[in-house]
Amino acid sequence: MKRIVVLGAGESGAGAAVLAKKEGFDVFVSDSVLIKDNYKKMLDDHGIAWEEGGHTEEKILNADEVIKSPGIPDQVPIIQKLLKLNTHIISEIEFAGRYTRSKMVCITGSNGKTTTTSLIYHIFKSAGYDVGLAGNIGHSLALQVAETPHEYYVIELSSFQLDNMYDFRANIAILLNITPDHLDRYDFCFQNYVDAKMRIIQNQTQDDSFIYWNDDPVIKKELEKYDIRAVQCPFSELKEKGSIGYIEEGQYKLEYPTPFNMEQEDLSLTGKHNIYNSLAAGLASNISGIKKDVIRKSLGDFPGVEHRLEKVCDVAGVHYINDSKATNVDACWYALESMKTPTILIIGGKDKGNDYEPIKELVKQKCAGLVYLGADNQKLHDNFDGLGIPVADTHSMKECVDACYKMAKPGDTVLLSPCCASFDLFKNMEDRGDQFKELVRNL
Repeated sequence: MKRIVVLGAGESGAGAAVLAKKEGFDVFVSDSVLIKDNYKKMLDDHGIAWEEGGHTEEKILNADEVIKSPGIPDQVPIIQKLLKLNTHIISEIEFAGRYTRSKMVCITGSNGKTTTTSLIYHIFKSAGYDVGLAGNIGHSLALQVAETPHEYYVIELSSFQLDNMYDFRANIAILLNITPDHLDRYDFCFQNYVDAKMRIIQNQTQDDSFIYWNDDPVIKKELEKYDIRAVQCPFSELKEKGSIGYIEEGQYKLEYPTPFNMEQEDLSLTGKHNIYNSLAAGLASNISGIKKDVIRKSLGDFPGVEHRLEKVCDVAGVHYINDSKATNVDACWYALESMKTPTILIIGGKDKGNDYEPIKELVKQKCAGLVYLGADNQKLHDNFDGLGIPVADTHSMKECVDACYKMAKPGDTVLLSPCCASFDLFKNMEDRGDQFKELVRNL
């Protein structure tokens, strides 16, 4: 019996283990930290052996294949030992793809993935399609394939997941943008990160579709290197040569596979970045044969995504917005670009090799104050203190919200758009956003 070892027992790993067990493999799950109770129960209910708080090498290095959770970097010792043994290491998405023939709509990009993925899922569900939501959001693809299979899957893919995907095929691949992110995982080499993102088009055939942002200079350069067999479906804010999704004279327009248009002002999502997300989602839905009236209605009533430019409340005439999902510089740029009032920007966290230069001009134009939020804010001081904008140095969300309350004036906006990962002070970006919302609502 072939032995499968799953490293990491979160949503991805536990789901992969259940599918592997169902398919008749000898399965063992190992996690370096404590496993959450709900995942322990899932593993126990399926009779799957597991360990937590460390890796037992003799139970791992004898694997025929390893399914690695995306959060585990290649640099950890157990992965290095497996690589020396030439053990095949794959992602949960790669493994799940072997056991389904469902249509895969896959979304990646440095920014906008969650919004676009959620919007496409919303449109498909509204159309009555049998669809599952997977990847970085929703339930594990592997668990759904094992226990609740669907005809379609809408999957948000990070670069980490794409790294360990080899034979998986996206029927519709969406590449929103590529800007520097996670460089600490890619030897601080941007090209390594770019190469990971471009893996979304591997294995596509002439029967598939590739949707991408036509204005992205990195994507344009990369496309010259690839022999793309899928139907290319570029989109841009304005109608440009080759773009089949764009805005023209206040009209949202798609040209492929059949013409579609609606008033731009009827789109539920606002801001330049959300125009791109809406164009990508509309193209994917149109290609999938969803009726135009459903696409039009769904683009107009989509409620948005938690922690992405989420309006929290107004306090003493000040608007508070939670954009905790903005974990890189480009995401913060888009958030600032959409601000219409003087802004108190909350920035900081676990730096991933950030270059803050691209947002400095916007910070000068838009910001009435900066509140640094991190365990170590020295890099922020070095980059922004010289701009002549009031700053506050904080090391907890309570300190941060108190500083914002003192700094903001009626008519201002307080924007949590941190540019950074959350793991220095918070469990994850959701925890960061939830703490912000709770404290703001208690002001």
